[in-house]
Amino acid sequence: MPAPLPAPGQGPWPASPIPGPERGEAGHTPSGGIGGLQLPLALSPSAESDFSAYLAGPNAEVIAALMAWASPAATDGFIYLHGPSGTGKSHLLQAACQAARQEGLAAACLPLDHPGLEPAVFEALEDWDRIALDGLEAVIGQATWAEALFHLYNRLREAGRGLLVAARSPAAELGIQLPDLASRLTWGATYRLRPLDEQDCAALLRHAARRRGLKLGEEAIAYLLKRCPREPGYLLGLLGRLDRASLTHKKRPTLPLIRALIEESRG
Repeated sequence: MPAPLPAPGQGPWPASPIPGPERGEAGHTPSGGIGGLQLPLALSPSAESDFSAYLAGPNAEVIAALMAWASPAATDGFIYLHGPSGTGKSHLLQAACQAARQEGLAAACLPLDHPGLEPAVFEALEDWDRIALDGLEAVIGQATWAEALFHLYNRLREAGRGLLVAARSPAAELGIQLPDLASRLTWGATYRLRPLDEQDCAALLRHAARRRGLKLGEEAIAYLLKRCPREPGYLLGLLGRLDRASLTHKKRPTLPLIRALIEESRG
């Protein structure tokens, strides 16, 4: 069984133990973190963690499934989501949890690659209505984590809770040494996030620029797509830096400014 949590103020944790899902008005949880962790957005530090900030493109079916998972009436409580880096898995997990909290459910997203994290973090998670585990590949090769995750699956199912798990690869390609856990990962639906094509990436930049109030012309978008990786995470991170630089210089983005930011990011 997982080791107990360290005493408050000791180890890698904040000065308070992992809280239960305290509900505020209308049943909402006060935050989406666990144990005081501040969960970063994968797409951009300034991006809003909701579905409206994510361009579905070829992944509309995935979005619909996650929105259904966040509903109190959900019938598919277990979902396995996988896709390469840059497809926005972390953003979608946080968006799903935010949607669940808006429905009055206790929901939290836990990044498994968080420094100092231990299997004991899974204890009592069955008290939450919806749990999302991000970055499964960071821990799945360790026996203690695999056993703890196996028991978490069982407790969540017994309690009638929902679990959303994300990894870069399908479960069959993770090299899971615990056969019973491998079977648990196939209990629910499995979805693969597909990368955006060039047209979708252009639409993503337009959409994100409008949300920021940033005037980004078609010439600038074409320039970005010609010289940058077509990965949402990279593009939105660059767009965030471009927005800040534009505010600093008090003018709309220019090609020289974009070129300088691209060279800076490559350096």
